Amino acid sequence: MIWFLVFIFTFYAILIVTLTIGFNKVDEFNEISKNNSTSFSVVIPFRNEAQNLPRLLASISKINYSNKLVEFILVDDASSDNSVQTINNFLSTIPTEISKHKNKLNKHCLDGTNIHIIKNNRASNSPKKDAITTAISIAKNNWILTTDADCILPENWLKSLDNFIQDKKPNMVVAPVNYKVENNFLAQFQLLDFMSMQGCTIGGFGIDFPFLCNGANFAYSREEFLNLNGFEGNNTIASGDDIFLFEKFMKKDKKNVHYIKSKEAIVTTFPVKSWSDLINQRTRWAAKTGNFSSLKVKLIGLLVLMTNLLVIYFLCIESLELLWLPFAIKMIVDLFLFLPTIKFFDHKFSFYKWYTFASLLYPFFTILIIFNSLFFKYNWKGRRFKK
Repeated sequence: MIWFLVFIFTFYAILIVTLTIGFNKVDEFNEISKNNSTSFSVVIPFRNEAQNLPRLLASISKINYSNKLVEFILVDDASSDNSVQTINNFLSTIPTEISKHKNKLNKHCLDGTNIHIIKNNRASNSPKKDAITTAISIAKNNWILTTDADCILPENWLKSLDNFIQDKKPNMVVAPVNYKVENNFLAQFQLLDFMSMQGCTIGGFGIDFPFLCNGANFAYSREEFLNLNGFEGNNTIASGDDIFLFEKFMKKDKKNVHYIKSKEAIVTTFPVKSWSDLINQRTRWAAKTGNFSSLKVKLIGLLVLMTNLLVIYFLCIESLELLWLPFAIKMIVDLFLFLPTIKFFDHKFSFYKWYTFASLLYPFFTILIIFNSLFFKYNWKGRRFKK
C-alpha cells in the first residue's frame, strides 16, 4: 500500500505543479481601451430567481458598453414565483438607473429596447440547454455570451471581452467566475472547491490542455454554434450546457478556444446556503463527468479520485504512524495551485483560516458526491433528474 501511495501521490503532485506552471503562463489581459466593435447577445436562463434577479439587473444597469452592440435575452424556464414581474418592475425604472450612472458612462447598454424576456421552448431533457437554444434562435448579434441569474456582472465585462476578441480572434472564450463568500465554514468550504476548479481551468489553458469551463461566464460565436449543431448529441444529459459545447469547439478548432485571464471580466456568483443544496449542486455537476469525451480528462478525474480515496484510507484504516501523512502531503501540494488562484481572485486571510479543516473534509465530500452521482437522482430548480 505504501508503494501505491507513493505512486499515486507522485503523479498527483506532478499534475498540480504542472497546472500551477500553466496558471502562471497565462498572461493577464486587462485591455479595455479599444473602441467597441463586438456585438453581443447575452443569454440568461432563469427559473424562480426572484431573490437573485435584482442583484443581476442592478449590475446590468452599470455595464459600460455601447447600447447598439448588446442585447440581453432573459429566458423564463417555467418560473412559478414573481421572477418575470421583478424584471418588468426593473425595466420600468431604467431611466432612473441610467441617470444614476450617467456621470460615469458615455454610452449605456440600457434604453428599454435591448432587454427581452422570452419563454423557454422545451425540446429535450435539459431545460438550460433548451433555454440557451431558444435564445440563440432569436439572437441578432454575432457573439453569444451566457451567464446565470444569480450572478453579478462587472462594469467593464463587455469591454474586456470585446478587446480580447478583437485581439485574439477566437471562436470561443472561457472567462473567470468568482465566489463572494461570508466568513463561515460552509461558504469557505465551497470557496475551496470552486477555486480548485478555477485554478485547474486556467492552468489547463496554460499547458495547452484546456479541459474545464463555466457557463456562468462563457462566450462563443453564434455562427460556429449553429455550424456545430449546438447541443445536439448531448441534450439527453440535463447538465453540461457549457462543457459539452466546449468539447465540440475544441474538437473542431482547438487553437481558437481561448481563456481571458482578466480581473475586468470576472463574473461573481454566490455559494449555496445549506449542505443539502451543496450536495445537490455538486451531484449535478458530477453527473456529467462520465460523458466527457476526452480519455485524458477521465484519467485526471480517476487520479484525483484515487488520491482522495488514499487520504480517507490512511485517515480511517491505516496505522497511527501514517495517519496524517497523506493528508498533510495533499494539503501542501494543493497550496501550489491555490496560492496563485486565490491571489488572482482577491481572496484574503479568511480563506486560510478554514483551509485545514476544509481540506480534511474535502476527500470525504468528494467520494459522497461521486457516489450520489452514480446511484441517485438529484434536484435542480424544483425538478428531479437522473444521471
